[in-house]
Amino acid sequence: MDVASNLYDTFEPHKDSLFFRVGTHGLISFHGRNYNIKKRMSTEQKVGLLRDESFFRVSSDCYVNVDKISDISEDYLIFGDSSAGSKKLPVSKRKQQMIKHLLTERSGKPN
Repeated sequence: MDVASNLYDTFEPHKDSLFFRVGTHGLISFHGRNYNIKKRMSTEQKVGLLRDESFFRVSSDCYVNVDKISDISEDYLIFGDSSAGSKKLPVSKRKQQMIKHLLTERSGKPN
């Protein structure tokens, strides 16, 4: 229990989350490699998180941490290695292309 409470207390969305989903009444569900954390955030905190350039909106309530994406294949964003235990998130072809473009811009490589 101490490990879980320590993770909850020291949790930083930019560094620790792979993606998050926005719920009602300020409740945000953060998804990590092997955990999910639900936190209630103020309106200002939520707006700041939604405007953060590290996160990209893939659906009406889901934002991915672009820096944590390791691969894009077969209509999925893959976080971590491509093993069976890695987290995968389904995403449309259009959003895949937008994320690939964003990753290319961030790495400074030409298309």
